[in-house]
Amino acid sequence: MKLEDIKSETEPEERRSVLSTYLSRVHAFSGNARLFLLSLLFFGVAMGISQLLFNFYVLSLGYNEATLGNLVTARSLTSLIAALPMGYLTDRIGGKNAFLIGYLSYGVSMALMLLFPSVPVFISMNVLQGVAQALSGVATGPFLMENSGAKERTYLFSLSSGLRMTATSIGEWLGGYLPGWAASLIAVSAVSSQAYGWSLWVMAFLSLASAVPVILMKAKMRSLSQRSAFAPVSFIRKNPGLLGKLILPSLVISIGAGMIMPFMNVFFRNVHNQSDAAIGVIFAWGSLAMGVGLVVAPALAERFGKIQVVTATQALSIPFLALLGFAPWFEVSVVAYYIRLTLMNMSGPIYSTFTMERVDPESRGMIASLSSMASNFGWAFSPTISGLLQVRSGFQWPFTITIITYMIAIGMYYAWFLAKGKGEQPVEMPAE
Repeated sequence: MKLEDIKSETEPEERRSVLSTYLSRVHAFSGNARLFLLSLLFFGVAMGISQLLFNFYVLSLGYNEATLGNLVTARSLTSLIAALPMGYLTDRIGGKNAFLIGYLSYGVSMALMLLFPSVPVFISMNVLQGVAQALSGVATGPFLMENSGAKERTYLFSLSSGLRMTATSIGEWLGGYLPGWAASLIAVSAVSSQAYGWSLWVMAFLSLASAVPVILMKAKMRSLSQRSAFAPVSFIRKNPGLLGKLILPSLVISIGAGMIMPFMNVFFRNVHNQSDAAIGVIFAWGSLAMGVGLVVAPALAERFGKIQVVTATQALSIPFLALLGFAPWFEVSVVAYYIRLTLMNMSGPIYSTFTMERVDPESRGMIASLSSMASNFGWAFSPTISGLLQVRSGFQWPFTITIITYMIAIGMYYAWFLAKGKGEQPVEMPAE
């Protein structure tokens, strides 16, 4: 990819409306990209159900928040450790097979946790989910780069994330009602482990269904002779400073996010005394808000610049994060939750595009692995610490730590990419 091609993305197109430009970008999506988006619909709904109900399922079995923290840590630590080998594996098997293995692993792991509900099984299956998360997560960036052109790339990254969030919102909304429906069918309490278990079977089947569009994809994989195992190492040796600047902010943000995000359902239940159905609706609207933000993000990046939008949206999210955690009124917390989600997460795919565009094709799998490791580092350790803090003193300290880490990350963006008019220009673009 040439530097002038990247610059053109940030320049508004004359005589074209924002909507027509957006539609033309979407129309340019490849067949593989469209099938990937379809798979995200199924998988997003599955994840929405799991995100809302799995914590409640574990708690209904008699375990506490510290156990939840350990499970999140097991999954995220595994994803952290597995990221590098999964990057190499993805380069060998291709994105199609990586997604197929990842989606199937999620469905099978949930089924086994429902059939054999015990801490050892929970931990081992969360380890399996960590491997699946690393494999599919590492494969996403290179796959989207490979199946998109320069003009529609940012739109594909953002729309894929937005679609996943929208599907997740549907899953969270559905998940809020599934226990009640299940309870009426099997004559148990809606907050019983049986009701939650029956509901989570829906998640397992949807995760398996998400593999169907992947099977229909056309594999696009280079032969081994076309790949250099030393290319990623060479890139890292030549660009250690650039690599650190691209990855460290994600690592710092992950430390803060891991303190609160896995526990938001518990937060609304324990702090604001909300029911499962109410929390499901909250999560659904929150994910929908994120989806809208992610869809809008490419147009903002095209006009103002990728890193500018990343820095601005994450900085604006901090006051709302504080309101979410410390406002005594439920309504204020919910509104702050929506705004914080939208602002903080709409920058994710933009930053992924920003990162992938600065890496040569042979090195993208490795760099995606390192980025995944950075994003999972905090999630591997923070939930355990947060769970212990919650048991002792509630959510005050987890929210405080999150705010501090976000402020540090924003300072990194500014110092490394925006200070003294740097913008995106100091980063040398590799040719494709």
